[in-house]
Amino acid sequence: MRSIGIDLHKRSMTACVIDKRTGETFTRSFRCQDEARILEFFSRLEPFEAVVEASATYEWLWLLLEPVAERLVLAHPKKLRIIAESKKKTDRSDAFVLAQLLARDEIPEAYRPTPQEREYQHLVKHRHCLVRDRSRVRTRVRSILAARNVDVPGLFSRDDEDWIEPLSLPPAESFRLREFWGQLAEIDQRIVTAEEELERFREAAPESQKRKHEIVRSVPGVGTVVADVVVSTLGDVNRFPSIKKVTSYAGVVPGFRESDRKRKELPITKEGPTILRWALIQAAWRAVRHSPYWRDTFELLAARRGRKKAIVAIARRLLGVIYTLLKKGEKYVTKQEGRGGKLAPAASRT
Repeated sequence: MRSIGIDLHKRSMTACVIDKRTGETFTRSFRCQDEARILEFFSRLEPFEAVVEASATYEWLWLLLEPVAERLVLAHPKKLRIIAESKKKTDRSDAFVLAQLLARDEIPEAYRPTPQEREYQHLVKHRHCLVRDRSRVRTRVRSILAARNVDVPGLFSRDDEDWIEPLSLPPAESFRLREFWGQLAEIDQRIVTAEEELERFREAAPESQKRKHEIVRSVPGVGTVVADVVVSTLGDVNRFPSIKKVTSYAGVVPGFRESDRKRKELPITKEGPTILRWALIQAAWRAVRHSPYWRDTFELLAARRGRKKAIVAIARRLLGVIYTLLKKGEKYVTKQEGRGGKLAPAASRT
């Protein structure tokens, strides 16, 4: 058996091969466009196991090597850096370290989404990017109007651009407003199209995924958009052994620095998917506005730690609730507690 470490980049890749039986080591480099040469090279090395770091570009190589590899391993980049940190950083040295760790079975593995989960993530991120683009264009429109001390009531609820001409702005400003208004109309239509595609995707999804979406939607503050983000990003929740692990993955836990038996709490780590933290914070604010239980919890936390830290704490607790419900296959409900009549979360079987 040969162990192969692959240092993959956008345009090139380096493969280091270690023969476990003889100890022979050699390295080859390829252009990523030469898929036929890459496949021919790896086919000659059978049987082999290979490792590549999880990145934005690894999927094509995984699909190329999967039919001929005895075993493929996806390495966790951050955990790998901790193990393999070195002052000497070259493609050859990185590939060699990967091959060595694989041969010793010491690769910290990353989660690889299923093709269906990956497609779901891509659709969700596409819609999220369109919404962010719309927010940027709206900000530019507001900036132009603010610079001229102009206020237009119900600005973004208007369907046409007839409101621009009566403002009597300089020609350049009127032109910019019309251009931005046209962009907004186009983005709005693209968002509608993206949401329709997501709806079709959800309808065609397996029953297990539909059930996950219903469970997450049952939690206070969680709508369709947030549920899409949470379900697509978390994937199989059984990969997280505890609430601590899933909240750490989302980056909503505080960091800390410890020295000489003194522990200092730092801001949240912000590791993991940015879109997941965004969704959890959005859900937290909605839960605080509409749920008596979560509003009371927020006010108690805010009185001690301030509103910003309190809302992050609510987001963290919501994720813990979502994780627990998904593990149990139960929906979120509320029940009346005997103590002070306070509404508290409970669960019911789906």
